[in-house]
Amino acid sequence: MNAPSNHQWIETNRQALSGELAWLRQLLESAAHGDPLPDPAPAATVTLNFLCEQLTLSDFERRLVLLCAGVELEPDLAHLCASAQGDTRYEYPSFGLALTVLPGAHWSALSPQAPLRHWHILQLAEPNHLTTARLTLDERILHFLLGVGALDRRLAGLVRPLDATSPLPASQQQQAERLSLGWTDAGTALPLISLRGTDPAGARAVAAQACTLLALRPWILRADDIPPVPEERNLIARLLTRECLLARAALIIEAEGNPPPFFAAFLDQLAGPAIILGAAPPALQRPYLSLEINKPRVDEQRGLWRDALGEIAIDDAELARLTAHFDFSAADITAAAVELRLADPAAGAIEPRLWRTCRHRTRGPLDNLAQRIAPRASWDDLVLPGGQLAVLHDISRQVRHRATVYEQWGFAAKGARGLGISALFAGESGTGKTLAAEVIAADLGLDLYRIDLAAVVNKYIGETEKNLERLFSAAEASGAVLLFDEADALFGKRSDVKDSHDRYANIELAYLLQRMETYRGLSILTTNLKSLLDTAFLRRIRFVVQFPFPDLAQRAEIWRRIFPEPLPRHALKIEQLARLHMAGGNIRNIAMNAAFLAADDDGRLGMAHLARAARMEYAKLEKPLSEAEIGGW
Repeated sequence: MNAPSNHQWIETNRQALSGELAWLRQLLESAAHGDPLPDPAPAATVTLNFLCEQLTLSDFERRLVLLCAGVELEPDLAHLCASAQGDTRYEYPSFGLALTVLPGAHWSALSPQAPLRHWHILQLAEPNHLTTARLTLDERILHFLLGVGALDRRLAGLVRPLDATSPLPASQQQQAERLSLGWTDAGTALPLISLRGTDPAGARAVAAQACTLLALRPWILRADDIPPVPEERNLIARLLTRECLLARAALIIEAEGNPPPFFAAFLDQLAGPAIILGAAPPALQRPYLSLEINKPRVDEQRGLWRDALGEIAIDDAELARLTAHFDFSAADITAAAVELRLADPAAGAIEPRLWRTCRHRTRGPLDNLAQRIAPRASWDDLVLPGGQLAVLHDISRQVRHRATVYEQWGFAAKGARGLGISALFAGESGTGKTLAAEVIAADLGLDLYRIDLAAVVNKYIGETEKNLERLFSAAEASGAVLLFDEADALFGKRSDVKDSHDRYANIELAYLLQRMETYRGLSILTTNLKSLLDTAFLRRIRFVVQFPFPDLAQRAEIWRRIFPEPLPRHALKIEQLARLHMAGGNIRNIAMNAAFLAADDDGRLGMAHLARAARMEYAKLEKPLSEAEIGGW
């Protein structure tokens, strides 16, 4: 029963309680004087009746609660307790007094398993002296009898009310209704509910909405805050269950990540309605239902964006592009819209500002797992044969128009498999694989994250897959371009399997390719050794681009584009520079090192600086620098 806000109701309850306390006074006076005991008063106090109904108290136990409450509310009743017990030292209620004067007395009322002590309604000052020890009423119960909905002080630091959110998307509203029906159909034995999925904020909102549908107050608790000591944990479980019964509440437990090892034991001790935000622990004995709460559908996200942006105008095409790349929950959309409103209006047009806001909001989880590369390169920075450039443009086009093809034209309805856009970039080091990924990310206006697969692969079975799943899950909301560098760490032909490590490497690669197929963004593998990739795996990658070592003409073009416009220079001989048998990455190193040499010299880059930098690069690579390459400089 919630704390009533109706003052008339509170006054009616108080008058009924006063009437029962008047009978209690008469009872104690009669006992003190040896007079016949009056008949029991009518059970008129609504809050006390509700307490007895919810916690299954007998008539005698009810009167014992009334006795202890009376001493707290009307101090002169303490003197009557002493008179009734024939000893001025006993100015308090005791179990011996209750057995003597209260109708329907039974000894079992004060056993540890009986409701009064099981639910911590009464405290016994000296458990070794059952009949003479002082009995006190729990503070929370006293407040409840008076119609005050104060939370038990022992729970105040653990639980907090969960406020209702804005209306749910239709798909999540249906799940909230399904959840409420699951409890309604279960009768009195309410199963535990486990809510999992890609939308933790949505799961919290679904849980709150289900409670609202059942007229339950949602209270939220973090699993990490559950006391580890068994005695304390047992007390908290009892008090929480008692609170759920008295306040018509439901407990919502945040258990994402790794809940404590005693979590299952705690859940088994709870008897009230409870919802886990996360997976139910495997050792759980209590029956439970599991529901998958995923982010709103793409069409629902567009509606949520319209509602959140309000008077801020954005055209349908831009909204479709936004929802194609960023998979946001309702809470994310609301927060992004608020952030956009608070931003400086002079920062530019709405669409680019909104796009930047979405990119920034999705970086947090992925920044902790991978290296973010700020994509600044453009198509003009790439020097590749026409065929390879055409494939790279095709990749960018498919990512840009996936919403049209998948959603509007219905390919997504045919099945989720193969909707991820994956690519393999193969070629020697320095031939432009990472640069090409950067160009595509910049062209699409997306973040680029580099993942070193050599660091992800773990020697323990199953750990590599867990690492990969964390990466993809963190990236789902952003649609970022994922660059899995050094993919050779997982490559190995199945025909060359020699031991268990080779077999598990194939399993790990198969998992990576499977996850790339379902990832909603673009994922790219890079390798120096394409020949090591099994052709069966190769068929599961949508695009394969071979980055060739640049020929003389291509090296000349790279040299022409490598120098920034502000760089002061003497007359450079591009044809001579192109004779250096180096890939684009090495050419960049030579150009930059030469610029530093020039800065320390006369401030103008010349061929002498480039010759010295070339010798440094060749020495680093342990390659001989022939006269044919550098002769005549």
